[in-house]
Amino acid sequence: PNGNSSKLIQHLEIETDPALTYVEGVCVVWFTFEFLVRVMFCPDKLGFIKNLLNIIDLVAILPFYLEVGLRGLSSNAAKNALGFLRVVRFVRILRIFKLTRHFVGLRVLGHTLRASTNEFLLLIIFLALGVLIFATMIYYAERMGANVNDPTSSNHTKFKNIPIGFWWAVVTMTTLGYGDMYPETWSGMLVGALCALAGVLTIAMPVPVIVNNFGMYYSLAMAKQKLPRKRKKHISQVPQAGSPTCCKTDLTAPCNSTQSDVCPFGKDKLECNRTGKAHL
Repeated sequence: PNGNSSKLIQHLEIETDPALTYVEGVCVVWFTFEFLVRVMFCPDKLGFIKNLLNIIDLVAILPFYLEVGLRGLSSNAAKNALGFLRVVRFVRILRIFKLTRHFVGLRVLGHTLRASTNEFLLLIIFLALGVLIFATMIYYAERMGANVNDPTSSNHTKFKNIPIGFWWAVVTMTTLGYGDMYPETWSGMLVGALCALAGVLTIAMPVPVIVNNFGMYYSLAMAKQKLPRKRKKHISQVPQAGSPTCCKTDLTAPCNSTQSDVCPFGKDKLECNRTGKAHL
């Protein structure tokens, strides 16, 4: 009657199963122990910190402890921080790249991607040009078959503007074809056919180069695995002239060498022998 009204706002939060929380806690504690051990025994601390995979490990561990510390707070700032931390924890999926140390195929894939950077850029440029051209063409082609009584000329089609046609062009040029957007006029169908053909030709040009790079790196990796492992052999170093370990022999021992840099004592003994023979 007085015109005052109150609204009841309910905030629903999803609670994780306690068993899964315990499992996550055990895993995080183990990862924390492993991370601290690697930090302690790493000889190059600065290089360890600069490594991208180590940064990912740290970012994946910290949100758990921050979430435990902020869980008891009820302020809006704490809730917003918790929501942000839950999003940050998705970074843990990047740990999959650590498997490159153990699987040859992943290392080959990484080398192929680095070696094919120019081809990927070329492919992206071709697709971007095709998307821009065919999205514009499909927009105007669909407007050509519009109803005369339609002032916007867009009630009969889903292509309301050119940016919406970007999605259709990407899906069509990559031969994916979701079917959520499609032309409904004869002119639009003609543009769609040209877009599909252009997409096949665009993708077919740089892809063989990427495939050749992958085959090359894969063959090198397989050949390297088939090679026998080299055993480390201890190579004794030749003592240098003038060192304490050079020519530690008895002066009375026979010396067959005539080079003074190898056996300096042999030269003195040889001179003595020559002098004795001369006196005789």
